[in-house]
Amino acid sequence: MMARAGPALALTDMRVLVVEDEFFIAAELKAVLTDAGAEVVGPCRTVSEALPLVNGNISAAVLDIRLSSKTVAPVATRLAEHGVPFVLYTGQLVTDEILAEWPGCKIIQKPTCPERLVAAIASLLR
Repeated sequence: MMARAGPALALTDMRVLVVEDEFFIAAELKAVLTDAGAEVVGPCRTVSEALPLVNGNISAAVLDIRLSSKTVAPVATRLAEHGVPFVLYTGQLVTDEILAEWPGCKIIQKPTCPERLVAAIASLLR
């Protein structure tokens, strides 16, 4: 599990969508992103929860690849259609069709330190 981030506010005024089906990981992501100054949208545990939230008001997103027995692909596609950058946050780096579908996407392996996650999202927004 990640430790909470310090007071660095690298994501001030950003709205970050979190799509993660594991309750404790989602809660930790929300805490880390909030500590970095972001307004967290979600966390969403399913594709059907996340899709209606994808609009022009999202700055970036953190997506778990596997959501129970489904993938986050429909959310990634919708984000791309809206020009919203995202990182894939996953514990599975095996050959995966989602990774193949988004070859240029930034991938962060679970678990990671809060600073690395915040830096990855901040780099998307530069």
